[in-house]
Amino acid sequence: MTSRTLTFGALAFAALASGAALAQSDSMNKSGDMAKPAMEKCYGVSMAGKNDCAAGPGTTCAGTSKVDYQGNAWKYVPAGTCTSIKTPKGMGTLESMK
Repeated sequence: MTSRTLTFGALAFAALASGAALAQSDSMNKSGDMAKPAMEKCYGVSMAGKNDCAAGPGTTCAGTSKVDYQGNAWKYVPAGTCTSIKTPKGMGTLESMK
């Protein structure tokens, strides 16, 4: 082999190794290493049985709300969006409704 062939082979190997390393680090970021978006509890926006956790008296945790848009049932939504969510019973709220 000539030195030119060896040099070309070494450069090709280095390029492939760099690409593999970048691809691996990118997939790690997509698998959950990146910061998760801020979330907030939003009351009165979940459908029956679709709340995220304890929906007040008579319920214990996720999926226990009895009616659509139950005022004391909450769902996690992206921070800053709750009060702009419109439902047939009004807007979402950051505090439990009766």
